[in-house]
Amino acid sequence: MELPGLGQRCAERTCRRLDFLPLKCDACEEVFCKDHVRYDDHKCSSAYKKNVQVPVCPLCNAPIPVQKGEIPDVVVGAHMDKDCKYNPAQQKQRIFTNKCLKPGCKRKEMMKVVCEQCGGNFCIKHRHPLDHDCKGSSRPTSKA
Repeated sequence: MELPGLGQRCAERTCRRLDFLPLKCDACEEVFCKDHVRYDDHKCSSAYKKNVQVPVCPLCNAPIPVQKGEIPDVVVGAHMDKDCKYNPAQQKQRIFTNKCLKPGCKRKEMMKVVCEQCGGNFCIKHRHPLDHDCKGSSRPTSKA
């Protein structure tokens, strides 16, 4: 039994399927079935209004405005040559710069770990006075 008041037919000429959950194209405002609602599937003549992509610079991740008729690759290339804020030196900055002062240890830490007794900078493993043979204080230290 068909329910004539429910659903709508797909606007695609080759389909015309009766769909009970039709979808409206947001560009051309016509109704389509799930198989033809995409711009490319129904060859939407108004897709240029909605299907807009803004290229992004691969170096600085900034969106690059492209005027109608311009080639995005050329515009992004011109941005990279002139206006790009990318700094290659910034990428090579080292995070782990605090070298351990314990002889023989080559570890580096992100933050300074300073011994309260001798004032030296050490890694996490050698941060305690007994672990780096601290000579800063004359009083004995205990592991507790």
